[in-house]
This record gives sequence, C-alpha cells and structure tokens, in this order.
Amino acid sequence: MHSFRTHTGVISYIMKILIATDFSATAAHAAEYGYLLAKQLKAGVFLCNTIVIPAEVPVSGIAFWSQGDSDTLLADSTEELKQLKAHLQQNDHTNTFRPPVDYINESGTVWYFVNNSAFKQQADVIIAGTHEEDGLGSLLSGNHTIDLIETCIRPLLIIPRTAAFKPIKKIAFATDLEYPENDLQQLYDLIKLAKMLDAEILLTHIKNEADNAVKFEKRIEKFLAEVSDKADYHKIYHRIINQDKVESGLDWLCEHAQIDILAMAHREHGLLENIFKGSHTKRMAGHIAIPLLVYPGTNSRETI
Repeated sequence: MHSFRTHTGVISYIMKILIATDFSATAAHAAEYGYLLAKQLKAGVFLCNTIVIPAEVPVSGIAFWSQGDSDTLLADSTEELKQLKAHLQQNDHTNTFRPPVDYINESGTVWYFVNNSAFKQQADVIIAGTHEEDGLGSLLSGNHTIDLIETCIRPLLIIPRTAAFKPIKKIAFATDLEYPENDLQQLYDLIKLAKMLDAEILLTHIKNEADNAVKFEKRIEKFLAEVSDKADYHKIYHRIINQDKVESGLDWLCEHAQIDILAMAHREHGLLENIFKGSHTKRMAGHIAIPLLVYPGTNSRETI
C-alpha cells in the first residue's frame, strides 16, 4: 500500500505507475492513457523525464556543455512536468478516484534513470509511448523504447499513438511455450493485474504446420494443467491460432479477438525478440494499434 500527502490530506492507493515522458505528442498521449489506467486501478502516478545532455557533436567537434546549460534544461523540464501534471488533473472531470500525481527529473541516460526511478519509487508498472509512427513497428524508430524493453526491471506498457483508452476488460498473453516455467511466473504476475482490473486473460499460442503435433499437444496440456492448479483465477481462457507466421497470428488476434492489451515476455531468442527482428517488424508496422505489455526477462536486474 502506498500513500501520497496532499493539502487536503493523505491519499492511499494500491499501485504506483511510473510514466516516462519526453514531452512529445506521443509521450503526452501515453501519459493521458496512463492516468486513465491509474483511475481504473486506483493507482498513483509518477511522471519521469530524463534530460539527455549531448556528450559530443559528430563531425563538427566536441560540444561544450556548461553547468548553466544543464540548469536551464532542468528548469525547463520541471516546468514541463508541472504543466503535464496540471493537464492530467484539470482534464479529469469525473467524480471517481483521482490519482495523485508527482514527478521527478534528472540528467542522464533514459533507460538507467527510468529504471532507477522505478526501483526507488517502488513502481509496479512503467508506461512509455512509441515514437513517430503508429503501431508496434514504430518501436524500431525509438532507441529509448527499445532500450527500455531490453533493460526494464518492471513490466513495461508501451502505448501506440492510435490507442484510445477504454476500460481494460481482456488481456491476451502470447507465448511460444519454449520456456513454460518462465511463462507461468509472468502469467501469475499478470493475473495480479487482471484481478485488479476484473479483466479476462486469453492465453494464446500461434501454431504453424511445422510444429510437432504430439509434442505441441503435450506442452499445451502440461501448461494448462499448471495454470488450472495454481492460478486461482477463473477468468482465464485459451486459444490456439493457426498461422504460419507469428506476426500474422498476432495481427489477427489484435484485430478480431477484442483484446485491450497484448502481453508478452521478453527474453533472449523468445517470441518478442523474433517479432522485432528483421522483416517481422516491418510487416507488422501500423497493424497493431493496442498497448503492448512487456514482462521483463529472467535476466533483468532488480536493482540499479
């Protein structure tokens, strides 16, 4: 349980959401989405901005960056954070739970400061926007987002610019079942979130004709038996999608299964990594316009 002191008293809340922002239009949209999600979860919001100071200028030589320049950037960042906080709170015209909003900023590397802030502030979820284009394919154009996927110590919810917020009712958890024990642990973490949202979880596997039918059936049966035995949540369903290509199966899932969030685990040589490599992402660009929830891999660091 967290608490936040305001001029009217202390607000208690269960979760804390850290929203990384660079004050771009896509980041502003992600912040608005995150605030509305916080209302549904009755969570606190923590806005986080990293001031990236250039170390050098290519070709033309070294850039001399004074302390005064750094102080100016920090002051500008603080003012932007204050305005973003005011925007979120002033546009909340409901009589329901109003999330407390705080903010933090510092100069440094984006992935390091975001993770360090998430650890120190005991954030449960990190939210970030995509860059430039729409859909998951645009992640390639934003190195900061890719860095967060690679390093995040907390679940990372990535918000495409086209994702309009609506109450979360169904979350798809896509798995290749290559590492079922890891998938189960991340599924149990997802169940905690789903319970708070009263949302369904749709376990999904993209199956192609090359899969060994007998081996596949055994893995499915064992996985579902473990879920049934230990999950303690009645809103879990399972679906196999027959598609030769992973991205085609996920496209179909997002377009036809009426899901609000696609959840996946990040690990080396896993399903998510395969999607973001090479032509997979190019073909997916613009097709998926729902939030992507990335669970950290087993090698993610718990401390910074």
